[in-house]
Amino acid sequence: MKITRRDFCEGSAKLALAAALLGSPLLGAGPAFAQKADEAVLSKPDPLGEMVLGDAKAPVTIIEYASMTCSHCAHFSTTTMPELKKRYIDTGKVRYMLREFPLDPLAAAGFMLARCASKDDVTKYYAMVDTLFADQANWAFVDKPLGPLLKISKQAGLGEKDFNACLANQSMLDKIEDIRKTAAEKLGVNATPTFFINGDKHSGDISIDDMAKLIEPYLKAK
Repeated sequence: MKITRRDFCEGSAKLALAAALLGSPLLGAGPAFAQKADEAVLSKPDPLGEMVLGDAKAPVTIIEYASMTCSHCAHFSTTTMPELKKRYIDTGKVRYMLREFPLDPLAAAGFMLARCASKDDVTKYYAMVDTLFADQANWAFVDKPLGPLLKISKQAGLGEKDFNACLANQSMLDKIEDIRKTAAEKLGVNATPTFFINGDKHSGDISIDDMAKLIEPYLKAK
């Protein structure tokens, strides 16, 4: 995968819209049965650096693979995630990580901008991710996404020069592709969002009630 300005202006938004509306097999619509992941692969650190929320000693670890242009991921981010954070992450019960699984060049660009705008600050990273998901309809599914993306980036403190440099960072893009490829080939990720809860794989947009049912048994077994 290689991102260019032409991708943004002419191709990526159309790819993102097609994936969202035509039911791409990479888009999850609901929870799937659990599968156990290869722990050695799953525990290998993200080459860009893990963005971790919660207590390092939390009894439950949730790793989410998502795409910035996935409508199901956006719905999870805006509906389930705030309550998940309130109930489980902020209370020390869950450690959470988001990993990149872009479905198209535009999704990769969103992740790159979140990384660049945050400068490895976890709070700023998730603030940018939350904004991109909440405003997804205004940048992911338009003919010319660069303008809206630049506006969001400026609000996060990323100027136009840095914006352009970020999107031209091939090394970062290569690492994102490594993350996606490893997840697809070695962890069986074929839907977004996909969650690994203490190593058990669950795919789809999971409600907070269903998420609680998956988390609570681990807490009771503590």
